[in-house]
Amino acid sequence: MKKIYQSIIGIYFVLAVISLSSCEDFLDVKPTSSIVADNAITDARTARASIIGVYASLKSYCTGSELTLGVMPADNVSFGGSQSQNIDLDNNAFTVTNSAIVGAYRSLYSLINRANWVIASLDNVTDPLFTSEEKDQILGEAYFIRAFGYFNLGRSWGGVQIQLTPTTDLSVLNGIRRSTLAETYAQVKADLTEAERLLPENNTTRNRAQKSIARALRARLHLYAGEWAEAETYASQVIANPKYELVYPYQAFFTSPFLTKESVFEITFSTNDRNSTWSSWYPSSVVRSGSYQFVPTNEIAEKLTNPEIAGSRSALIKNDPRVGYYGVLYNTAVASASVVQSTDPAYVIRIAELYLIRAEARAKKVSADLSGAIADLNAIRQRADLAPFPSTSNAQAVILAIEEERRIEFAFEAHRWYDLVRTERVKEVLGVEKNYWLFPIPQADILSDPDIEQNPGY
Repeated sequence: MKKIYQSIIGIYFVLAVISLSSCEDFLDVKPTSSIVADNAITDARTARASIIGVYASLKSYCTGSELTLGVMPADNVSFGGSQSQNIDLDNNAFTVTNSAIVGAYRSLYSLINRANWVIASLDNVTDPLFTSEEKDQILGEAYFIRAFGYFNLGRSWGGVQIQLTPTTDLSVLNGIRRSTLAETYAQVKADLTEAERLLPENNTTRNRAQKSIARALRARLHLYAGEWAEAETYASQVIANPKYELVYPYQAFFTSPFLTKESVFEITFSTNDRNSTWSSWYPSSVVRSGSYQFVPTNEIAEKLTNPEIAGSRSALIKNDPRVGYYGVLYNTAVASASVVQSTDPAYVIRIAELYLIRAEARAKKVSADLSGAIADLNAIRQRADLAPFPSTSNAQAVILAIEEERRIEFAFEAHRWYDLVRTERVKEVLGVEKNYWLFPIPQADILSDPDIEQNPGY
């Protein structure tokens, strides 16, 4: 059971911003992986509007379901609210009708379906105002976002049904069997290859897909697939790009005006399109309307406040004597007690992750490069004002040090649960049996399509 620094649990909850409605009937046999297209793509204007719609779906997932699934089942965050779906996630009691899990699955297939519409429709657009360069960019963005969707399905549920054409009829899913995880990741790789071919690259863009962003996601993909040489190669390509660097001090990357050189891919919000993620992290005693549902555990609070472990990453956490510790990664809401939403971005990929991907790949590849791995690890530690990790020939010690560094560096980002799953350390660290390392396929999909097999244990 996770322990949290709180004086009182439950008095600081309101309806969770990133929670999903529990009022839907998840016993309905309608599959959750199909969404009908909203608009036809016929010219430059509708093509642009469609890709903006795809980004809107991506934004919703990254600030909602991805964060919930990435942190709640692990050991950095506990749930301080009252919604049963998140209490169950917190306790690793996953069910086939959990609305947070069902909603995440639905959101990803909706995202993929929107990308499919863009991919399928652009060849038919003959508008003279729609240049080949813009067409390639939008097409590349759609391939990248589809890859992102299938990657997240794969790491969350294992092999899934693969749909590469737009869905307008729910019956098209019937008879499509689940792919293996390797096949799902192969599709992600294919989409990222096409995205990299089509996308542009410039020295400033960080909030729309670029070649380097596709390479960064590919580095992450290869890390999850255990393809160490490829992970190292793609991480190195991104690290070598002068567009990116570790910013100093640590908190500079999450300090307004954002879009720093730290961010490889960052989803932007504005005063006209605000991010409400902050509410789940802040107590109402600090910022009005804070619900304080995502509460740092005792263990992560102790680590983040220990200067020998966290260094300057203590900036991620603050203490209110009335309630305890709370996360401040999403922090612009504190500008005024009357602020109810903020402009903080979603940090999807940071250059720090690429250093730690390369460090892990170097430590785990057949001919391990421990000195290179330690150099990458120490780049992260140096930025955090920590002493360097010492030279050693003990590969396992280096690997565990990298795991710990990831835990601290991305304490309140969507990594910890997935890191423990992919390294097969969930049972050792959290005591969760292997049958529950993947989330269950929603019951609605199982009931509607006998060709879909449920994950073991459900």
